[in-house]
Amino acid sequence: MKPMLFAACFFLAVSARAQIQVDLKLPRLQYIAYEPVVAKLTITNLAGRSIDLRDSEGQTWFGFEITGSEGQPIAPVTLNKSEVPLNIPAGKTVTQKINLTPLYAVHDFGAYRVRAHVYFADLSKFFYSQTKVFQVTDARLVWQKTVGIPEGSRASGNTRTYSLLSNRFPNHTALYVRVEDKSTGDVYATYSLGRIIGFEEPQAELDRANQLHILHCTAPRNWIYSRVGLNGELLARSAFTESKTRPRLRHASDGAVIVFGGTIEASVAESARTAIPKLSARPPEMPKDD
Repeated sequence: MKPMLFAACFFLAVSARAQIQVDLKLPRLQYIAYEPVVAKLTITNLAGRSIDLRDSEGQTWFGFEITGSEGQPIAPVTLNKSEVPLNIPAGKTVTQKINLTPLYAVHDFGAYRVRAHVYFADLSKFFYSQTKVFQVTDARLVWQKTVGIPEGSRASGNTRTYSLLSNRFPNHTALYVRVEDKSTGDVYATYSLGRIIGFEEPQAELDRANQLHILHCTAPRNWIYSRVGLNGELLARSAFTESKTRPRLRHASDGAVIVFGGTIEASVAESARTAIPKLSARPPEMPKDD
């Protein structure tokens, strides 16, 4: 092959590889079982023209490759799914946060390696992100109780198990809540309620509707109150400071649970966590323009 022809072929090969840039980021290294592992995916169009990413000949244009601690591939929970086509103008970048937890069985303890791939049908080529590693670890069980779903409610007659867990990170300890149906194995939610001081055990009480009320100390003289629904919804969240009295959970005469003592600082009646889906649910839509 002549030098000029070889150089031209090399340039075309490098150009093809550089047409799509795929980046993947994870916010941290350590997670507890069933906690959302939210990956930030960024796709940049370097082709010099508008491109269309679409499924082709049974190949979805987007996906993840995940391996476990022993190098075993982790298959997606749902097979044969399709992805909505995506157009990216020349030079533009799209970004999306995607929860890996409902898509792959990454709840067993151990290390996982993940990378994203994008299939560009026009070139019949895959473009890959760098590989990221995250760890799923055990958490200390602080409190747990199984309750029935009241009559008149959806899924009446079934049960839910509430668990409070603490997980130690390098620079702090976090309190988690988990809601599950142990009879079916369905985990409805696992998420952090924020930092907790290690020597202060959280308070937990159930009201007449079997909703969970939690009060925990986040820093000296600072407390967070949370109310959690039977399907894991975060229904209310307030901050209290210790004034003349330390805040405590108490049952009212009508069966409600109230915070007694302390001074309220902030209140959120409805949280963005309301209507948290089951872990078997579909993730958010695919990338959109920034």
